Amino acid sequence: MIPKIQDLINQAQDRYLASDELGLMESYVNSLPERLKLYKLIRDREIEILQAVADQVPSELPNVTEADLETGVKNLILVLRYSSMAMLLNDENFLKQRLLNWLEGIMSMRDMRRLNETLYKLLNQGLRQQVSPVQLALIQPLITAAQVTLIY
Repeated sequence: MIPKIQDLINQAQDRYLASDELGLMESYVNSLPERLKLYKLIRDREIEILQAVADQVPSELPNVTEADLETGVKNLILVLRYSSMAMLLNDENFLKQRLLNWLEGIMSMRDMRRLNETLYKLLNQGLRQQVSPVQLALIQPLITAAQVTLIY
């Protein structure tokens, strides 16, 4: 499930875990309640969060078409869902393997850079209002990884 933890377990099949290895496992276990809480919050408020983003786009980008906005929001939904799962698992590779390679390919077919910049800016603003700073620190690096892939 969690690659780093799996690696520790595999390495320690014939020995006890060293202090630094136990520290890594303990750090993840200690962060799990907050990760679960954040995952549930995003799951339960996904529509509210993303609707607020979609509603603000036309005022920021008056010339955006409905079709482009719909495509951008659908992609943002996937990013938020996969980022949430990667955060829960503490596994950025999950996000890269499952989502980013695919999104990078489809996004290169259309020029949606400006729309994506706006969507991510608004998503980040919304998350700052909806989640605690500790929770934001858990999810933000993953959303940033997606943002960097899609915009640059």
